[in-house]
Amino acid sequence: MIICIVLAAVLALPAQEAPAPASAKPGAVPRIRLQRIAPQMTFRRPVQVVFEPGDDRRMYVLEQAGRVLVVDPEDRDAKEPKVFLDIKPQVNSRGNEEGLLSLAFHPDFAKNGRFFTYYTAIDAERRRSNVLSEWKVDADTGLPKEGSERRLITVADPYSNHNGGTVLFGRDGMLYLSCGDGGAANDPVQAGQDLGTMLAKVLRIDVDRTEGERPYGIPKDNPFVGTAGALPEIWAYGLRNVWRMSFDRKTGDLWGGDVGQNAYEEVDLIVKGGNYGWNPREGLHAFPDGRPGAFGGEYIDPVVEYPHSEGVSITGGYVWRSAKAPEHDGVYLYADLVSCRIWGIRARDGKLSQGPDVLMTTRNQLPTSFGESADGTLYLTTFEGSQDSRAKGAIWRILPAE
Repeated sequence: MIICIVLAAVLALPAQEAPAPASAKPGAVPRIRLQRIAPQMTFRRPVQVVFEPGDDRRMYVLEQAGRVLVVDPEDRDAKEPKVFLDIKPQVNSRGNEEGLLSLAFHPDFAKNGRFFTYYTAIDAERRRSNVLSEWKVDADTGLPKEGSERRLITVADPYSNHNGGTVLFGRDGMLYLSCGDGGAANDPVQAGQDLGTMLAKVLRIDVDRTEGERPYGIPKDNPFVGTAGALPEIWAYGLRNVWRMSFDRKTGDLWGGDVGQNAYEEVDLIVKGGNYGWNPREGLHAFPDGRPGAFGGEYIDPVVEYPHSEGVSITGGYVWRSAKAPEHDGVYLYADLVSCRIWGIRARDGKLSQGPDVLMTTRNQLPTSFGESADGTLYLTTFEGSQDSRAKGAIWRILPAE
């Protein structure tokens, strides 16, 4: 997930404007620069920014402890964000990888006021779980209605790490959710290749209808509907811990950054029914502690991987589709939390066609998540200098380098 215990040496740079590296090699993906959003505000461990559909002046910033703040990204003089949601009492953020992890607005949010959160919790019996919930906003106050939370999915989680996860909507109107493999190391519960658990999966559900005892529907075209022993919610599997996935707004492709174990991080194009190989393999390589005899199955290769000499905890990003950055059209950005590198690649038919190129190194700004506004502008959230439990953070607009 976003947080890993190992820290690389990080050199201090001024936090206000993070510079782009010097010259790019011929044919490389063009460089980028960062512009700080709300520079006078203080954020604590920001892990995501999202926007209401069609409204680029209301940026929602998720703090890992359980708050959602509203910021105008164009107001550089604002000093205090507005609190949209505060669920800290029910969110378990004790572990480095636990907390309020993701939020998504319903595509028809302007009409129905529905949004969805994904967070970690501990129940009365001290059992850990990952929770997908639906909320409704009061039309008069613009804030979530008291008591409106409705839990849709609760996934028992045996350990404190590898929780995933991203919740988002595809242009098919379905909700997608990434769940980690349950934690510890080496996938001890063998979730990766087990179609009977939601762990180590990407799920796909229909939140606009119910089905039997489920508070949601199962899309009829999900790949494992009717498969004996398989959960019908599963869209893809064999994914260790997808930390951030996103849809290409032009092609509809689903991209994910899957955090590795001991040696490799990977970027995947996540497709219907795809098996990405965890834990028999890590990236393109046989995993030494994987299930015996399983390596060599029909696994989908990553678009790109990188070794732990270049970074140890991937942060998945977005394909850039903005009229303000035409030279970056079709470039997928991703980063590493520890090495603080941001890469850019282009792919064609799931195969790498350009890159990977290091577009900049943020140094003392640890990249935790990317975000996208309605007009295609990309944003980045960072922790400033450390992963301390009360680490300050910053929000950045991503721009082409000057």
